[in-house]
Amino acid sequence: MNRALLQDAVEAMALPLLSLAGALLLFGAFVALDGHSAPEVWRLLFVGAFGDSFALQNTLQRAAPLMLTALAVALPAQAGLTIIGGEGALVVGGLACAALPYLMPVPPGWAGTLMVLLASALCGGAWIGLAGALRQYRGVNETISSLLLGYLALELFKHFVEGPMRDPASLNKPSTLPLDATLRIGSIGGYDVHWGLAWGVGLCILAGFWLLATTHGLATRVVGGNPRTARLVGLPVNRLVMSACLLGGAAAGLAGGIEVAAVHTAANASLIAGLGYAGILVSFVARHQPLAIIPVAILFGGFGAAGSLLQRRLGMPDASVQVLLGFAFVIILASEALRGRLFLLKGKSSAPAPAVPAAGAVATAVATVPAAATPTNAQGQSA
Repeated sequence: MNRALLQDAVEAMALPLLSLAGALLLFGAFVALDGHSAPEVWRLLFVGAFGDSFALQNTLQRAAPLMLTALAVALPAQAGLTIIGGEGALVVGGLACAALPYLMPVPPGWAGTLMVLLASALCGGAWIGLAGALRQYRGVNETISSLLLGYLALELFKHFVEGPMRDPASLNKPSTLPLDATLRIGSIGGYDVHWGLAWGVGLCILAGFWLLATTHGLATRVVGGNPRTARLVGLPVNRLVMSACLLGGAAAGLAGGIEVAAVHTAANASLIAGLGYAGILVSFVARHQPLAIIPVAILFGGFGAAGSLLQRRLGMPDASVQVLLGFAFVIILASEALRGRLFLLKGKSSAPAPAVPAAGAVATAVATVPAAATPTNAQGQSA
């Protein structure tokens, strides 16, 4: 294997692992200030996540929506966009799942289940697709627009759940009418893990295959790497970006539908649990690689599952693990400054690096020359 490729592979794995280790160290120092033993907290984090069958099932159940909301970040990122609106797409998807029986008759059984989940995916895809369209056709920053659309989704959700779609029987906690029992998603083989986990794992695998083994996926990655070059070679940049946004949003919307159909049985405030925001962290730790999302989501699902054990054993608030996730997110973002530099110091202290091969020089030239002659859109902005 080429030495540069090997170093890139090592760096891609080392940076997230070092970041997580740093987050755990900071979290240990944080709990130590409150009089708790850091090693005991670390031990309980592991026990609460993977210590027994009950903990493992709880972890896997929490990991299922994280896989899908992480795809809402990872797939647009492969096309060069930074989308952070997975929470909005999840909420809209959950609302669509609960709303479909209000709008039309839904047949019982698996056909009806597929219909409500399809409604969730379509609404989630449209929600993130809107952020992508604003970016590609109007030049609006997709990070800001997707974040603001998330707030809009939350307010729309509250309006319909607490207003036109409210179940009169829901008194203290406004909720929609519960889904018919035949439309709900059951557990896998009698375990306390619903089939949403299979959806999450399956879609991550399909997304990885799409990016690595299909022409459309390769073209999407080319657009994400250098959209100027992609336009010069004739790739349909706008269409590829929009397809990545629609697919990512559909995954997050599906997560909302699965949460309604498998966990809550109706749309209510419990759906607004920050799963979309946690998916951002999962995607960044996985370096926006769909296959890497699976183990990372399981790890972070385990952190969430361990929160109740920390509360029972040490009297810590259940939300203490959110501090750990916050540390991880900050360090992960900071670690991006080290990308491509882990081996730099070693390289400077040793012999000079060999000349770049001819093929590498050609690739570098192709990637950089078009910047001086980039076509502009109707607004005069770079494509």
